[in-house]
Amino acid sequence: MIKEYQFKFEELNISLEDIGLLMGYNGEIPEPFPSMIEEGLGKAPELCNIQGGYQIFSDAEILTSEKIIRVNKIEFHPGKIVSVRLKKSTSAALFVCTAGKDISDYSKELMSAGQLMEGYVMDVIGSVTVEKAMDQIQAGLLIEMQKQELGISDRYSPGYCNWSVGEQQMLFSLMPENFCGVSLSDSSLMSPVKSVSGIIGIGAELRQKGYQCDWCNDKTCIYGNIRRRSAVE
Repeated sequence: MIKEYQFKFEELNISLEDIGLLMGYNGEIPEPFPSMIEEGLGKAPELCNIQGGYQIFSDAEILTSEKIIRVNKIEFHPGKIVSVRLKKSTSAALFVCTAGKDISDYSKELMSAGQLMEGYVMDVIGSVTVEKAMDQIQAGLLIEMQKQELGISDRYSPGYCNWSVGEQQMLFSLMPENFCGVSLSDSSLMSPVKSVSGIIGIGAELRQKGYQCDWCNDKTCIYGNIRRRSAVE
């Protein structure tokens, strides 16, 4: 089963606070960022080409002791965190989602022109856009699975939770070429840059539990750092 989505930027209801949180501000956002964010949010609708989707594979197998996820006879090695959280899966949805190319190009143009803060804000808006769109796709998947009395896991992506980003090559090999307008380079970088890919487990006993970032020792993960900082504050 394959399902694809397209979104208008306005449908994602992205707020100033959403952008500030990814910038590291859990609360009041200091000047001059609020006005820059508002301006960026105003420009984003014409810069974003938001699309995404998933493909469901009914033959997922989770080998927890070996830290392996097997989908369509291809073995992923996501590590302990992901394999444990997906261990009750009986099938899996592989997904991709993108905010499109133009918002990243605009961010780079601003930075090249010396407008570093404005370029940074647009870069963050692109990141939030793709995650918010993926939230909606995941919510749609949950609705479809609940009709079959099934649940889903949280979503996990190569490059996070100590899962090698190189395994995106195998993930993309299982989906249609250029699925939802996203392609992969030989070095496993997605194009457009503001894109995400990964896996969601499906099973009768699965539930979304939220991300346990304290389990993960990846200090380079911006999302984990934000969650840990928010917990302290």
